[in-house]
Amino acid sequence: MNNIKEIKNEILNEKYYEIDHSSGLKIFVYPKENYSSCYAIFGTKYGSTDNCFKAGKNGEYITVPEGIAHFLEHKLFESEERGAFERYSETGASANAYTSFDKTCYLFSCTGNFSASLEILLDFVTSPYFTPETVSKEQGIIGQEIKMTNDEPSWASLFTLLKAMYKTHPVSIDIAGTVQSISEITADLLYECYNAFYNLNNMALAVAGNVTVEEVLAVADKILKPSEEKQIERKFENEPKEVVSRYAEKHLDVSRPLFAIGYKEDVGNTRRTLKQTLESEIMLDIIAGKTSALYEKMMESGLVNTTFYSEYFEGLGYGAHIFSGESENPEEVRRRIDEEILRLQSEGIDRREFERIKKKHYGKFIMGFDDVDAVANFLINDYFNGDASFDGLAVLESITVEDINRRLNEAIDVNNSSMSVIKAE
Repeated sequence: MNNIKEIKNEILNEKYYEIDHSSGLKIFVYPKENYSSCYAIFGTKYGSTDNCFKAGKNGEYITVPEGIAHFLEHKLFESEERGAFERYSETGASANAYTSFDKTCYLFSCTGNFSASLEILLDFVTSPYFTPETVSKEQGIIGQEIKMTNDEPSWASLFTLLKAMYKTHPVSIDIAGTVQSISEITADLLYECYNAFYNLNNMALAVAGNVTVEEVLAVADKILKPSEEKQIERKFENEPKEVVSRYAEKHLDVSRPLFAIGYKEDVGNTRRTLKQTLESEIMLDIIAGKTSALYEKMMESGLVNTTFYSEYFEGLGYGAHIFSGESENPEEVRRRIDEEILRLQSEGIDRREFERIKKKHYGKFIMGFDDVDAVANFLINDYFNGDASFDGLAVLESITVEDINRRLNEAIDVNNSSMSVIKAE
């Protein structure tokens, strides 16, 4: 039997439905009656960092090749008969998938034939088909993809930085793995990872747009079979507090140097809370956001250009405040950011500036609920992180300037940072 709970938000004057499906799958439906499109995302809490795990009470830890989660994502689109993309061509849906550090998601958007497209999504993700021959073929395809992404400057900048920051955590490993690591993947290993992580109790489906709960459940009831819950335990080596190196450099075909500066946070084997994450996003905007004094000065002097941005990068066992962009003098950018952080830590953040940035983030948060793609991604990401999607509004409203000052002093140490630079060959 399916258990359906309605969740409302008075500020937005909107609601969504959280469903415990009889199969074990968690389903979210966010109806948008006046929208012409629908967006669905079906994900598993399984990403590139999950290379050492055990599934089940009596299982033993196994270590699998780097890149296997991404490899598995590619392989699920294939079947013994017709592949998923061929099937989608008949419904007119636009489909895609991605693997990140902590999840793998399959998605589609459509303006018609929703039920037929959802049936394809649920069917192919729950119907694995791997053979030694198809695995061997995919190794060649993904091997070429790895070589191309290794030469992509912005991708290289990020992973050069992560390798400079993290000694043991697998977040420093390319999501697709290496040519060598994927050569070790077999059909049997794919099935082992699939059976561990593609258990419906470890997954979620989020749908937003011109759709009803009844439409979604009609397809789910038809396709999904009950799944016995498995306890999954992930294993990570203890990550040192200190960065591996302060500076790392790589040479590629670039017209202007790219840089990425990361301030490593000591998070142990946990992940940051929703409140800490929102505090960090506000804090980064205050330090060097598009309307900050520091950003304006660096732009006026030509030190950075419009590619400059910041992000809070976090997950299980890792966290870092990152600034990146293009510059002929990355060391000077680093010096100025360090200087601004130290000034704010010493003097404290201006209350009026904090209130202005907080209002900006609050407005941006609310606007996100007008986009069906964003809504569905909110729902699935928040669920995997242990949050509810409307919680962010209340948490954001509760944040004070004292919270930001405390987080700034606790989370950023300018002496525990790394910088990667991609220079011309």
